[in-house]
Amino acid sequence: MHPADAAPQLEVLVDSPLWAGAEAAQGLMRRALAEAAHVLSPRADGELCVVLTDDAAIRSLNCTWRGIDAPTNVLAFPGKASAHPIPHFGDIVIAYETAQAEAAAAAKPLGDHVAHLAVHGFLHLLGYDHQADEEATQMEQLERMLLARLGIGDPYGPAPDLHG
Repeated sequence: MHPADAAPQLEVLVDSPLWAGAEAAQGLMRRALAEAAHVLSPRADGELCVVLTDDAAIRSLNCTWRGIDAPTNVLAFPGKASAHPIPHFGDIVIAYETAQAEAAAAAKPLGDHVAHLAVHGFLHLLGYDHQADEEATQMEQLERMLLARLGIGDPYGPAPDLHG
């Protein structure tokens, strides 16, 4: 792992009781964000907030900010430029029910999927996007590389064969 001063100042707000018992997922998410900041950002000492919430709350945010009246897995809200000596990367919001359902459907541990969603959100905070195919390919390659550094399998690969 990297020195503590290479990691963002991370605040995790648990906004839903559904996240109770998901401490391992939260720990892996923290390590994934520290790794992403170390590898990708010259300002790895910036501040970052992650809100762990539920589908109802993220649906409201998605409707307000994106005009989509449906829950989603992760939203990212970039920080505003300021004169504060410690830059604020922004905020990442992850919904438990959607993350859990996606992890179960892909036969992946919840922690691996939450780490992927956090890295995906962090890349958005750094300006990466996936609207065009080329951008999506670049973003997916970065996600694979960062997660592999933590021993997490390809988030876009096939689900493991549990019956083999």
